[in-house]
Amino acid sequence: QVQLVESGGGLVQPGGSLRLSCAASGFTFSSYYMNWYRQAPGKERELVARINPGGVTTYADSVKGRFTISRANAKATVYLQMNSLKPEDTAVYYCNSRMGTKDYWGQGTQVTVSS
Repeated sequence: QVQLVESGGGLVQPGGSLRLSCAASGFTFSSYYMNWYRQAPGKERELVARINPGGVTTYADSVKGRFTISRANAKATVYLQMNSLKPEDTAVYYCNSRMGTKDYWGQGTQVTVSS
């Protein structure tokens, strides 16, 4: 069965960095788009970054120039490098992949940016 397991969240000061990882299993990882979403308290879940099977990336305007999504197909892992973090980046971050009409989600990892 499809599994997505995030790790790497935590508490960081404004201006700091974190790297999130998402380990995937149960499907042919290299064939699918992989996405990072986030959901802040009281807000809707939003797409943060996306990477296609060929490595082409797209980003939300709010994170362009600060976040980098990448993938390691041999490890079936997608990463989100987050630099110059701001308090408004505080959220639960989720790994996602869509296969056909079905969305698969990880359990989420909390990122808190605070001094």
